[in-house]
Amino acid sequence: MNDKNHYGRKVGYLRVSRDDQCLDRQINGLRAFCDEMHIERISAASKSRPVFEKLISDLKEGDSLVVWDIDRAFRSCLDALKCSESLLERGIGFQIITMNLDTSSRHGRLIYAIMAAIAQHEREHLIERTREGLAAARARGKRLGRPPKLCSSELLEAKRRLEQNEISLPDLAAQKNMHPWSLVRAIRRLSS
Repeated sequence: MNDKNHYGRKVGYLRVSRDDQCLDRQINGLRAFCDEMHIERISAASKSRPVFEKLISDLKEGDSLVVWDIDRAFRSCLDALKCSESLLERGIGFQIITMNLDTSSRHGRLIYAIMAAIAQHEREHLIERTREGLAAARARGKRLGRPPKLCSSELLEAKRRLEQNEISLPDLAAQKNMHPWSLVRAIRRLSS
């Protein structure tokens, strides 16, 4: 598996969801296996992943896509299996380093299908636990998300000024360092 020329170019794909996440583990893990590496900073659940899509379309027969772990490249089990099948049909290998897995073999494809299903199950379980945790926090009266920019009295004053045409919405929003639509929504929430 360490032979870089076994399938042609070995092209690494590295992904993190946020800019503040560190790529060192993936870079260090893939360096020995890849001829080139492509980095993307975007959620796997995003509808469009430009770096991934371009990389996949640029791969040629004999090349291999190399990822550190299955969840670094795919949004779901179905997505992973479809992509793997498409790559194989094009004569492109696929390696997952943490699994020591190469899908160019029948055995590798079987193990890959099982591992992709487990990864999908894990992801869904994590989402479910997160939702339950957020619901429990809300039930305890916790306010979630970014703190409001304006307190109730400031929103009431903003509403009064707008209703009495003392100031325009864009000007008031600029004074409060807010987008006009955000200010309107905050005032509506206060009224409901």
